[in-house]
Formats: sequence, C-alpha cells, structure tokens
Amino acid sequence: MSQVLLIEDHQTVRDGLQLALTRQGHTVHAVETGEQGLERLRSTASDVVVLDLMLPGMDGFEVCRRIRQLGDLPIIMLTARNDDMDVVAGLEAGADDYVVKPVQARVLEARIRAVLRRTGGESRRTGGERAGLERHGALTIDRAALVVSLDGTPVGLAPTELRLLLELSHTPGQVLSRQQLLEAVWEHGYLGDSRLVDACVQRLRAKIEADSSAPLFIQTVRGFGYRFGPL
Repeated sequence: MSQVLLIEDHQTVRDGLQLALTRQGHTVHAVETGEQGLERLRSTASDVVVLDLMLPGMDGFEVCRRIRQLGDLPIIMLTARNDDMDVVAGLEAGADDYVVKPVQARVLEARIRAVLRRTGGESRRTGGERAGLERHGALTIDRAALVVSLDGTPVGLAPTELRLLLELSHTPGQVLSRQQLLEAVWEHGYLGDSRLVDACVQRLRAKIEADSSAPLFIQTVRGFGYRFGPL
C-alpha cells in the first residue's frame, strides 16, 4: 500500500482526492499548505507527493524545490490551467509529472501508479540481460545497483531522471523520439507532452554534463529527439 502526501489548499478538492485515492488502496496524508507538507515529510514516510502549485504562503514551486533538496521523492504537480509557463517552471523545479485541474481522480491515480512503478527499484527496462556496470567516458552506470557516478563520484538523480538516463544509454547512438521516451519512462501511452521530456533532459544534463550547453552524453537531434553519446 503506497503512502501519498497530498498538498492542496482547496478543501473540496483535497477531500475529494483523498477519498478517491483512499478507495483505490492508497494511504493519503492530506495537508493544506506547503509548510505543513514539508513538516509532514520530516515526520512521516511517503512514496509520492501530489502537490498543488497555487498554494497560500510558500507556493508549490518553492515546495517542489525544497522537496528535491530533501531527496528523490516522486512529485506530481497539480496546475489550475494548462499554462506553459507554470508547467515548465514546475518541471524545472523538479516535478516528475503533472495533472491539469479540474483533476479527474482516475487520471491522477493512474499517474501515481505509473510513477510508483518506475521508481520501485526495478523495471522491465533495468533487469535481466541489461544488468551490469557500464562505462561511458567519465560516466559510470550500474544498472544492477541503479547507481550513476561521474569521475567516481555518485550522482544524485531523481527517479525519473534515472529512468530517462537508463533508457537513453541502453542504445548509444540511437535516436529516440520524445514520444518514445514518454511511453518508456513516463508510461504515457497516448500523444503526450514533450515538455516532460525536455525538462527532465535539462535537469539531467545539469547533473552529468560538464557543460550542459554542449552536452557529451545526452545530445539533441533537432526535429527528431535525443540520443546518448559520447559518439
């Protein structure tokens, strides 16, 4: 049974989502402010955070950044409108996925299950014949232990960042479209949102590239997608 931390200031929305997710088998801890959410994280174990962006006091963007400083807990953000600036800012702050309000509980629950599957320490993409230690220049990827190191120093990656790196590095030199990456990493089986991929690539480059403006490992193929180097 998963532990969900729901941070939502609107009581009707909060109560409705808590009830719906509880009925689906999740244990939901619901709070109304970012400050309460951060305090709850310090005292209660959680598997995923569902975070409203428009909060009183400390807004969702700052809460997201602070959660990322605490660790690699998956974050699904709720945005009141499909606003490009809000979505991109939330993803750049460290969110793994987002759902646009008004939230359909079944959609949110599906996103929660997807993020929990891809952050559970195993997957169809990381086991069996793909396990092992790989060296790509200064970058080392241990698929069995799910550890990434740069020049011998472990790199702290959020779960979605790790899954993206594992997916790209499985076939060095092969171009993967954003839609392919959405389906493999985010498990979005429909025409998805390329902003999820682009923002995650940006965060990943900032952690593993010496110069993210001239990347060696994750290279953009304009008009097509991304490929893993060095080539």
